[in-house]
Formats: sequence, structure tokens, C-alpha cells
Amino acid sequence: MRLSHFLAGTAVALTVLAGNASAALAETYALVTINQQALFFNQINDGAKAAAKAAGAELVIFDANNVPAAQNTAIENYITQKVDGIILIAIDVNGVKPAISEAKKAGIPVIAIDAQIPNGDNVAFVGVDNMKAGEEIGKFYADYVKSQMKGEATVGVVGALNSFIQNQRLDGFKKAVGDSGAKVEFLDTVDGQNVQDVALGAAENLMTANPTMTTLYATGEPALIGSVSAVESQGRQSDVKVFGWDLTAQAVKGIDEGWVAAVVQQDPAGEGKAAVEALAKLKKGGSIEPIINIPVTIVTKANVDQFRGMFK
Repeated sequence: MRLSHFLAGTAVALTVLAGNASAALAETYALVTINQQALFFNQINDGAKAAAKAAGAELVIFDANNVPAAQNTAIENYITQKVDGIILIAIDVNGVKPAISEAKKAGIPVIAIDAQIPNGDNVAFVGVDNMKAGEEIGKFYADYVKSQMKGEATVGVVGALNSFIQNQRLDGFKKAVGDSGAKVEFLDTVDGQNVQDVALGAAENLMTANPTMTTLYATGEPALIGSVSAVESQGRQSDVKVFGWDLTAQAVKGIDEGWVAAVVQQDPAGEGKAAVEALAKLKKGGSIEPIINIPVTIVTKANVDQFRGMFK
């Protein structure tokens, strides 16, 4: 009886030890994000969390709260903690490069999401070709002006001037519109700073300064929310058409009412999932593509129904 008790106790102890060893060996990935205000970034988090859980890995998330230097400090801290991989949504794609290089020296792979790091030491980029997608929405916009606005329009822009990718979206948009032959006059570009309240004030000032403006282009989610709110607060739904990036409940309402014409919709959860899966593959000795493109959809009244579930 004593022997059986001993053997049973030993089996339990070995099981506990095995469990502890398994927990100790679980990979830890760090996700360094821009903020947790925007739905887009939270959807990236959700996709990454789900993928980490499926892989048996731990995911820690750092919110830089729109401060570029905070991202550098976070990466340096994660290097010290010897995490197994870092996922980065960069604010300043050039300013963060030294920290990425330090991670590489420490043997920690960094995968960039959403914002490409020019000539950076990250192992891969997951996301959208923002310049190309900017051109896509620019072409859609120009066609809309030709078919729905008698070929002429004035456009104001609500951007985020500290965001490399949002500047790419604006550059692509301008290129496509310029190449289209549509008669479009670009008015002011205001800085929403990737913050909803700031974007709202900037959009209201833009509209006040340009009372005959006929269209708005918003380069990101906070800018789009601000633009939509400004149009509503000034009662301009009948004479201003809105185009932008990243669906929100407010934008869907505007699409239904006919004054939000088109929104570029990314797959942020898919981006977060792909980044974690890429790190897990690297950890197992596999290889990954240096650019993992996630397609976009231009959402209009014709296809908005398939996205309503995001906001329930």
C-alpha cells in the first residue's frame, strides 16, 4: 500500500514538474502598439491574442499612447526581458530603427505591422501596401467625382502628419486623383494627430475655413471619426461627401445615409494573427516571407452589410 502511495505521489509530482516545465518553455511575444483608443489597434490585439492562445504562447501588449519614444523604451525593456519575439506597430518608422537593430543583435525577431520600416532590421512586414491602397481609394474617388459630381470637386484632408503610413495613404490618393483627369482642387490638409478629439477639432476648423468644400478625405480611423462627427455637427451631410480609412459604427451610419461614400477597410485582426503565426513559425526553425500582404476592401453602400457584424 505504501509503495502504491509512493508511486502515485511520484506520478503526481512528475505531472506537476512537466506542467511547470511546459509553462517555463512557453514562448512570450510582445506587441508594441500605438494606442488602445482606436478600434483598428484593438482588433490587431484581438487577432494576435487569439493566435498566441492557439500557439500556446504568452502575449504581452505595450500601449505607447501615441508617444514615439515610448516605443523605443518598450523594445529595449523587452530585449532585457528576453522575449521570444516582438510585434511592432511603429509611430516613427525611422526613429524606432535603432531599437529594432538592438533586438536583432539580441537574437529577437521583430515583425512590423501596418507601418513598413525602411531598410530596417525587422524580419518581416505584415500589412497593407499603404501607397497602393491610397491609390485605390484615390481612383475610386476620382471615378465617383466624374460619375456623381459632374467631374468637379474640392477636397480637404484630415491626416496624421506624424504617421508615416498615413502620409503614404495621402500621397497615393493624390497621385491617383492627379492621374485621373478629374477636375479636383486640393484644399488644406489638417493634422488630426491620430487622436479622435484632435481630429474632430481639425475637421471642424477645415470645414469652417472652406465653406464650399465638397469632399473630405480622412487617412485613418481617428481622422475618419473626427470628419464624420464634424460633418454631422455642422449639418453638412447634404453637401460634403466623405472618403476615408477604417470603418467605425459612425462611418457605417454615414454610408447608410449616403454621405460617407467609401471607406478603405483593412483586416487588422488578420494582421495580428499573421504576425504571431510568423513568429511561431520562426521559433520552430521555419522561414517566412519578408512581406506578408493583407488585402483591403473598399466599403460602399453596395457591400457594407458584410461588415455590420463588427459593430454589434
